Amino acid sequence: METTLRVSGFPIAYEPVRFPFFGVRSSVSGVGFNLAKALTVLGHSVRFAALVGKDLAGAEVRATLTELGIDDREVAALLEETPQSVILYDPCGRRMIHTDLKDIQERAYPHERMVKALGNCGLAVLCNINFARPYLRLAKQAGIPIATDVHTIADLEDDYNRDFMAAADILFMSDELLPCAPEEWVRRLQERYGAALIGIGLGERGALLAVRESGRIVHFPAVRTRSVVNTIGAGDALFAAFLHGYLTTGDPVSAMRSAMVFASYKIGETGAAAGFLAAGELEAQCRRAEGMPGETAPPSSA
Repeated sequence: METTLRVSGFPIAYEPVRFPFFGVRSSVSGVGFNLAKALTVLGHSVRFAALVGKDLAGAEVRATLTELGIDDREVAALLEETPQSVILYDPCGRRMIHTDLKDIQERAYPHERMVKALGNCGLAVLCNINFARPYLRLAKQAGIPIATDVHTIADLEDDYNRDFMAAADILFMSDELLPCAPEEWVRRLQERYGAALIGIGLGERGALLAVRESGRIVHFPAVRTRSVVNTIGAGDALFAAFLHGYLTTGDPVSAMRSAMVFASYKIGETGAAAGFLAAGELEAQCRRAEGMPGETAPPSSA
């Protein structure tokens, strides 16, 4: 469960009481949910495996999934409490995230249910949460391509994320904590791990895509489709839309170009799981962006 709070700016000055009318909202969110929802809205069939709590928030998750048409059979209520987050955001779209995962990092997902969920899948999108870790090997053994996002990363040998980086065929992350230039970072990743495609979100500077087979490193400038409200969930949106484009066309460059438009439109909403375009709407926005001078530019290769 995600609660967003609109603030006037950072840092936040102390006030005993504030009344941000229509500035506090709660909704279902989380990386796995955001990806499942975005891919469903874009027209894909999703099997959503997740852990929730035996609480009111867990029931809200299931109700929201039903409303979206996402099957909740692989959602297991094995936690006492559903994880929560509180996100503060300012008029510039900057955000401060506070995430309480409860005890999810110490819990395991039921093995047989995951085996069933992975059956005949075209792609395993495994978030870098502990309960997904054992299923990296399972997906590999089944010959299912793996896509994952390690978010903020600063070390090639990061103890927590190393398993995910080693297993990924499609690997995404943010540039926020990188120890070097993104172009150098992807070269190091390619030398150390075997991901065929690497995407890096660069915030207001756009995104980077590295294609191992061709050796190309392509920079995509930022796209502006509408005013920014909150940048929370931009990385999830970029990742999900890239997967959609790549699964649909097989062209990673085209996929990233349309993903930039999808993510740009998404951050015109408050919550991380809001503002997702359907496939037809995304195509229309891409055509519109291409026709707006100064809004987009062709990708450049490094």
